[in-house]
Amino acid sequence: METQTITTRLMKSEDFDAVVQIDAKVLHHARPEYYQKKFQRLIKSNDCVETSLVAEDENGTIVGFIMGELIIGDFGICSDDATLDTMGVDPDFQRQGIGKMLMNDFVLHLQQLEVEKLHTLVDKNDDRLMHFYAASRFNPSETFINMERVI
Repeated sequence: METQTITTRLMKSEDFDAVVQIDAKVLHHARPEYYQKKFQRLIKSNDCVETSLVAEDENGTIVGFIMGELIIGDFGICSDDATLDTMGVDPDFQRQGIGKMLMNDFVLHLQQLEVEKLHTLVDKNDDRLMHFYAASRFNPSETFINMERVI
């Protein structure tokens, strides 16, 4: 399948099952509780601007998704910063440019909302993901450090 048959659109509540299925195929286990919380916050909440996208083929089958957050702050003013926290492409459709398309369309949508900076967290030992984000013009943050404590 070629990427020109793939389109992106804003994510809807009805996309829940497809997102959970894609994530389960990628991670080899299902996380419906995680996505219930994500959908509740990102799709149904009045605290966030809708930014999450899905990629679908010409038949309307969802083959990928990207989820992020743009918070509505005081007086209904949106933040200049957004976060990208979850992304997935069906393994049967990977390596066809769908992830790149989702990222580009996500960034374009955020630019239209006047977002100036996009943040995400990446495991520095995940070479494939580090390469993807570097190719998507992400750089290590100069202002944030991920702190952790082993317990």
